[in-house]
Amino acid sequence: MTSHEPVTYAADRLLDEATAAFVAHGVPTPRVDAELLLAWATDTSRGAVQARAMTGGTIAGEHVERFRQAVARRATRLPLQHITGEAHFRALTLAVGPGVFVPRPETEGVVQFGIDALRATAVPEPIAVDLGTGSGAIAIAMDTEVPNAVVYAVERSAEALPWTRRNVATYGDTVRLVEGDLADAFPELDGTVSVVVSNPPYVPDDAVPVDPEVRDHDPALALYGGPDGLDAVRALAETAWRLLVPGGLLVVEHAEPQGAAVREVLARRGFRSPETHQDLTGRDRTTTATR
Repeated sequence: MTSHEPVTYAADRLLDEATAAFVAHGVPTPRVDAELLLAWATDTSRGAVQARAMTGGTIAGEHVERFRQAVARRATRLPLQHITGEAHFRALTLAVGPGVFVPRPETEGVVQFGIDALRATAVPEPIAVDLGTGSGAIAIAMDTEVPNAVVYAVERSAEALPWTRRNVATYGDTVRLVEGDLADAFPELDGTVSVVVSNPPYVPDDAVPVDPEVRDHDPALALYGGPDGLDAVRALAETAWRLLVPGGLLVVEHAEPQGAAVREVLARRGFRSPETHQDLTGRDRTTTATR
């Protein structure tokens, strides 16, 4: 190599070094995170990074510095999405960072119930509402995947709303977003809504998450739901009852042990046929009920 040749680094060695660092710091998915960060640092895809590592490919020096800085930050248990500035949700790429809840893969299955219900309704322009939208993931997914739906979303966090507005704008600015509390949202829509979906805060106040990514970086407002974790569920049940048309569907995300309690809350309010559904890992994740 002459002094004029660019410095490169073996992709497989870079990934091995990052994976080892993540294992040492307890990162739950060390190899995956290493590959995703190298893809981000090189402006390519995870698949391209894997192929480069398998074939003995190299990484340019200017990308290596960016990668190693990202690895150092991830090793402190800063969420990967806060480093890359984005989270993938269904077909969406959402902007995220400090102050907004990072959407989870399991919520992709939750929103599917709402999307299916919107597609099945005979109303030409069915109305859907996302209560406590956070990054906007659920609302924007419904809006983009059911083009004839009219989607509303509410968020009360001043820290989350800049992220929500940015994501809504990125995807056509067609979601009707308002700042406010889910408990008294959208009185003008009473009795007109076909589908209400919510991923509310449902962690009991004393059940502090173990993972630093969640405990230290997800906003408390999006995590904790009172002594039993169901305060927001009770509030959104009242709101959904007010908003929904007879026969309209409510979809609620919750923790695995909360299915029976959520069904009881909804049944007491008068909802019919409350049913809890499992996610792809076999855990109770979603409860649906009919107005």
